[in-house]
Amino acid sequence: MRHGNKVNHLGRKTGHLKAMLSNMACSLLEHKRITTTLAKAKSLRVFVEPILTKSKNDSTHSRRLVFSDLQNKEVVTELFRDIAPKIASRNGGYTRIIRTGSRLGDNAEMCMIELVDFNEIYTIEKAKKTTRRSRRGGSTTNTSSVTEETVVEDAVTEETVVEDAVTEETIVEDAVTEESVVEDVATEETVVKEAVVEEAVVEETVVEEAIVEETVVEDAVVEDAVVEEAIVEETVVEDVVTEETNTDDSNSESTNEDSSEEKKEEN
Repeated sequence: MRHGNKVNHLGRKTGHLKAMLSNMACSLLEHKRITTTLAKAKSLRVFVEPILTKSKNDSTHSRRLVFSDLQNKEVVTELFRDIAPKIASRNGGYTRIIRTGSRLGDNAEMCMIELVDFNEIYTIEKAKKTTRRSRRGGSTTNTSSVTEETVVEDAVTEETVVEDAVTEETIVEDAVTEESVVEDVATEETVVKEAVVEEAVVEETVVEEAIVEETVVEDAVVEDAVVEEAIVEETVVEDVVTEETNTDDSNSESTNEDSSEEKKEEN
């Protein structure tokens, strides 16, 4: 039986319990909201709220006391820089426990513990509704009914205005997305066209190079043919010249022989 036992050890020894609470406090100060069991959340609230009270006095001594409990320099810096100015006007009750049901495995009661000043849903101040009072004569019941009707109409008109604004925003977003899609398609088409044009230009250059190579080869073949013809003509001319010289020599020899025979006959 737990007579007068105010500390829940959570089935852990002192060192393990202190380390667990320190780590849970660091996670809570870093993320502003954590989910855990109800028993741990209640122990954590007792552990972390004195630390938040110490952070209101930004001094070296307070930082050293907080660091001795948290053992994390980054979390201590965030606590004194971001969290402390926001909770400066609060005199306690820095955390809130919201029960979330039972856990499936062991049916433990679960909850969510969070910093009160960092919940944007609860901290937003609700606009005060103003009721219209008519100055027309009549019973009080009629005036009250009229005012209620006017309040309802105002609420309906406000809802319609909000819905119209939301629909306009969605239409603008859809138009922006459609324009972006059209721009993307246009850029893709231009890229494809440029690629096709580049391929056509490359093919034309390749064809021109092939034509130039063919013309060079044909010119070389023609030059070789001309050179061969010139060589053949020279050889033919040389043969004709040699034949003419041979015929001339034979004619001269024959004339010489005839003249020698005539001389012999005269003698």
